[in-house]
Amino acid sequence: MSTTTSTISTRYVNTENFKTYVNESGAENKNKVIFIHGSGPGVTALANWSYVLDSCQEQFHCIAPDLFGFANSSHPVEPPKTRQEWLDLWVKQIIELMDEMKIEKANIVGNSLGCSIALELLMEHPYRFDRVILMGPGGTPVTKMSIELARARNFYQAPTPKKLRQIMEWFVYDVEKMTPIIDSFIDERFEIALKEEVKKSNNAFFSTAPLPVPPTALKRIKHEILLIHGKEDNVCSIDSSYYLLDHLPNAHLFVLGQCGHWAQLEHKETFNKLVMEYFNKTI
Repeated sequence: MSTTTSTISTRYVNTENFKTYVNESGAENKNKVIFIHGSGPGVTALANWSYVLDSCQEQFHCIAPDLFGFANSSHPVEPPKTRQEWLDLWVKQIIELMDEMKIEKANIVGNSLGCSIALELLMEHPYRFDRVILMGPGGTPVTKMSIELARARNFYQAPTPKKLRQIMEWFVYDVEKMTPIIDSFIDERFEIALKEEVKKSNNAFFSTAPLPVPPTALKRIKHEILLIHGKEDNVCSIDSSYYLLDHLPNAHLFVLGQCGHWAQLEHKETFNKLVMEYFNKTI
């Protein structure tokens, strides 16, 4: 099964252990960028990355998979009991996907949870990746459980479109400016969130505790890494990026003012420009 929407095509890619729903653009380009989405009820790779996939298609082959246990990809029959088990499965999923698509080496962009997965990939398979962008990372020893994220974890106690909208609004800085974008995906995201397999996977994942990468491991990651963080991020505070800046030997930090957790949506022109320039090695 494959479909095409605007300049973004979608298809399922079957590997040994996973059925992965993939969004991609610019397939004719040699330089590959893998976009790894974050967590939350009803999240999809397309909702996270549609603007950058459209913007970067002329220069890069952009690949944005739904992670195992999210949205349209396959889900575990028996969900993992620990965060490390989840992370190991996502690492395996991305590597199997790269092998099946014959991608020897790629750049990575991670958002929130996707940043933790990106760091695991760099530890386990360092030679498969070049440059990395981590946007709104959490999962560090200084990352606090925000009130907003705690409320989002309780979404399934009484799921409604209104409740999901409230959560989405907490993720952004300027609600009025972002209302049209939230409107564009709220219905689809709510429909996906109500799928039994999505609910089961979401609740299983959020019942596990975050597992920070040890500082000794961070210092051994030699990749060039650009951290991007919204100054007003109320989901994963900017302290997380400062922590990674201190521990990753080749990291740089770009801070966006008047920006919450979704820099790729709230400041999409700036974010898209940073992605293209960073992976073209012009910055």
